[in-house]
Amino acid sequence: PEATSELEIPKLTDDHPWVDPLDRQQKIVRGMQSHVQDILQRCEIARDSTFWKPLASSADLVGTKSVFRDQLSHQLGSLDLPKLPFNTKARILKETAAWTRYEVTIDVWPGVFSWGILVVPKNIDSHERRPVVVCQHGLEGLPMDMVTIDTASAKYQTYQGLATRLAERGYVTFSPHNPYRGEDKFRVLQRLANPLGLSLFSIITSQHHQMIEWLKSLSFVDAKRIGFYGLSYGGKTAMRVPALIEDYALSICSGDFNEWVKKNASVDYAFSYMFHGEYEMPEWNLGHTFNYAEMAALIAPRPFMVERGHHDGVGIDEWVAYEYAKVKRHYQQLGIPDKCWIEYFNHGHRINAVGTIKVLDQYLMQKDN
Repeated sequence: PEATSELEIPKLTDDHPWVDPLDRQQKIVRGMQSHVQDILQRCEIARDSTFWKPLASSADLVGTKSVFRDQLSHQLGSLDLPKLPFNTKARILKETAAWTRYEVTIDVWPGVFSWGILVVPKNIDSHERRPVVVCQHGLEGLPMDMVTIDTASAKYQTYQGLATRLAERGYVTFSPHNPYRGEDKFRVLQRLANPLGLSLFSIITSQHHQMIEWLKSLSFVDAKRIGFYGLSYGGKTAMRVPALIEDYALSICSGDFNEWVKKNASVDYAFSYMFHGEYEMPEWNLGHTFNYAEMAALIAPRPFMVERGHHDGVGIDEWVAYEYAKVKRHYQQLGIPDKCWIEYFNHGHRINAVGTIKVLDQYLMQKDN
């Protein structure tokens, strides 16, 4: 064969129009961002189509919500329910003339237990059964945060001694520990769980299943009057756990109710999780399936309440009101608008315990509700 001539390779010159790698990277990232933000705007349309329209046309709301409840459980990641005996361990932490405070652990799975503080009023008759309020702390919190009545402590300023104050009103209270503590340590657990189709709420929900069965077994507890009240990450729990566990008679979400999908993914607001260190927050495909209004609809027809401080930096009143309006509409359509409320108050990220106490007294303390 004839010999081929060598290709002439052009010499590089300083004025060659090479691609700027930094500029290319910025264009790629901006393109991805525009794509995600476009999807974000259309998520609500998907939820209207797949959740609200089937709900509105259903002749069997109980059955339809059961299907949605299974779907939410799958979205968050479900585990086999605990089957161990409680193996309850308890010790007295403090005692006053009004109540006794116990530290309690109960078994959930082999090597996994649930831990919290139980406060029991002293004036319970031998055959009386009292309502319970499960009081859930927030991020990096401990059960003691909910019960402390030391007015000089920072935790009291946030939680207002809620669990103890309620016990003084006659409620049994239980303040459980949720495993969102330890900075990156628990976030790594979330990252390990996600590829398995699980999340922190897979564990938390299972712990609450065992916890509520244990509470119902106590001789002084009315199993039909167990309510939930959570602040911040405890408010996230108030949206998810009572939506999945129907044994909770009502739910109060404090300092967390939001336009949750936008809170996770928007790049237009400084309080979005896109700009903060809580990288465990995004949950698989909730944008197309369950925002907070949809979760609240699974709590209905049980009483539901939002507690919102005007100066709470987790969001803005406009977002909260927009998402809450969908919940109120659903309760209105069910014919029970008096079982859904929102209370705004002139503070920041904390429990207010004014209107919420009235709701608890109305729907838990009174047996006929």
